[in-house]
Amino acid sequence: MDINRKADMKTVDGPAEYFTGKVTITGQLQRPDPSRVGGAIVHFEPGARTAWHKHPAGQTLIVTEGIGWTQIEGGPKLEFNAGDILWCPAEHKHWHGATLHHAMTHIAIQESVNGTPVAWMEKVTDEQYLAPLGKD
Repeated sequence: MDINRKADMKTVDGPAEYFTGKVTITGQLQRPDPSRVGGAIVHFEPGARTAWHKHPAGQTLIVTEGIGWTQIEGGPKLEFNAGDILWCPAEHKHWHGATLHHAMTHIAIQESVNGTPVAWMEKVTDEQYLAPLGKD
């Protein structure tokens, strides 16, 4: 059994090519074969968000703090809160992040397929990010 101690976990800034605004990533992990599971704790300051992206085996987000927004391409923009668990199916282009006025933290869990957990795409525009909420 391995234990990754909180005090030993590294926190890095989310790369500007994949995120808009201030994002930090803590405890990033990719488990060794035969496991395909990877993940991290990701914190978004107000107004911060991912670029559009998709996961070859889907993604689970466990929201631990704050309020966020998410959207699957072609679908409504939805709001979520601390305690919610989100599932984005495999190969669905989507984004997620904090709301304009609230920070948000989630635990992201995804599997790699052929060594790849995510395919990053273009940035979410301000118009897309600030669009009205839809109904889920």
